[in-house]
Amino acid sequence: MAIIDDLGPLAVAARLQRLADIIRSDGAIVYQAHDIDFHPKWFPVVYVLHKKGPTSVVDLAAEVGIAHPSVIQLVKELEAKKLVKSSSDKTDGRRRLLSLTPAAVKLIKEMEPVWEKIRTAVTGLVDTENNLMKAMEETEERLKTETFYHRVMRQPFK
Repeated sequence: MAIIDDLGPLAVAARLQRLADIIRSDGAIVYQAHDIDFHPKWFPVVYVLHKKGPTSVVDLAAEVGIAHPSVIQLVKELEAKKLVKSSSDKTDGRRRLLSLTPAAVKLIKEMEPVWEKIRTAVTGLVDTENNLMKAMEETEERLKTETFYHRVMRQPFK
C-alpha cells in the first residue's frame, strides 16, 4: 500500500487524479484497440460540441467544468487534429464559436459504439456499495454551497 493511500481525506485530490490517470490511460488503449485516433482527455469538449453545436470557449469551459486555459489547450490540440474549427459569431464578431469539423462528425459515428462499451464498463466499475458517481455528485454539490478554500480556512489551528 502506498503512503498516499494511508492519508485518507488529506490525499483525496491525489487519489482522484490517480483514478483519472488509470481510466484515461486504459481509455486511450481502448480507442487504439478499435483503430480510433482519439485521446480520452478530448472527450468532454468533443461531446459537448457534438450535443450543443457551435459554442464559445467561455460557454464550453462552463459546460465542461474546467478552467478556460485548459479548454483553450484542448481546443488547440483538437484543431491540430482537424477535429474542431473556430469561426466568428455572426451576432457578435468579437466572439469565436467552436464547432466540430466533418472529420469529427465522422469520427464520432465510429466512437459511439465504443462509448457504449465504455459506459457499460464504467457503470460496472463505479456501481459499488458506496457508488462513486453518487459520491462525486454529492461532493460537487457541497462544493457549490461552500468552496474547498473556505472549508479549509474556517478550520481552527490545533
